[in-house]
Amino acid sequence: MAVQESHYILPRPEFDKPVKLLIVVSPYYKDIADNMVAGAVAEIEAVGGSYEVVEVPGALEIPTAIGISDRASNFDGYVALGCVIRGETTHYDTVCNDSSRALQLLGLQGLCIGNGILTVENRKQAEVRADPKDQNKGGGAAAAALHLIALARKWGAQTKGVGFKPASDSYRLA
Repeated sequence: MAVQESHYILPRPEFDKPVKLLIVVSPYYKDIADNMVAGAVAEIEAVGGSYEVVEVPGALEIPTAIGISDRASNFDGYVALGCVIRGETTHYDTVCNDSSRALQLLGLQGLCIGNGILTVENRKQAEVRADPKDQNKGGGAAAAALHLIALARKWGAQTKGVGFKPASDSYRLA
């Protein structure tokens, strides 16, 4: 009999000002995507946040949509949702690796992104992970984005004595 693994889940962050997230979803497997969106929406609403949902054709387009949005809009964070199920070719590896890497690069540029792109071997695995009453990976991706937004707001408010910034707004010439 397999041992059920227990995972620690951070408490929900609290916000002084409202948060606004963009959920970018690929509805390639519509029922799975809908479940993931439902989980993400519930998590965002639980902290009093607002959201918009935009659909893209596939997982590879998710990072591009987030990049476009970051340049053209005012979202605090992003939730990337999709599902890639292994097929008969190596296309699965390309989609999994490239979408994940692109999201990571956007994150390293300072974007607050929760990665909820499922990478699974079969439909059953996807259904369990997407179900808001089971593994709720959509809710988990939204929670990740919310935690990153909380960190960005915490550290973004600090301006004195951080890094190479001068301790005051005035400059001294020697």
